[in-house]
Amino acid sequence: MSERRIVVRQEAIRNGIGFGSALAIAISFTTHKSVLWAIIHGLFSWFYVAYFVLTR
Repeated sequence: MSERRIVVRQEAIRNGIGFGSALAIAISFTTHKSVLWAIIHGLFSWFYVAYFVLTR
């Protein structure tokens, strides 16, 4: 039973959103207070994070 839990957890981590996307979503929502912008910036992930760092 514990082996199955480990496999499921590893698969969820592998298929989940990456750190760049999570960071972009958090920055975007904090800045713009908009879920739509957070989703769009999450899709661009590291590009938006780099843009934010360079323009602030």
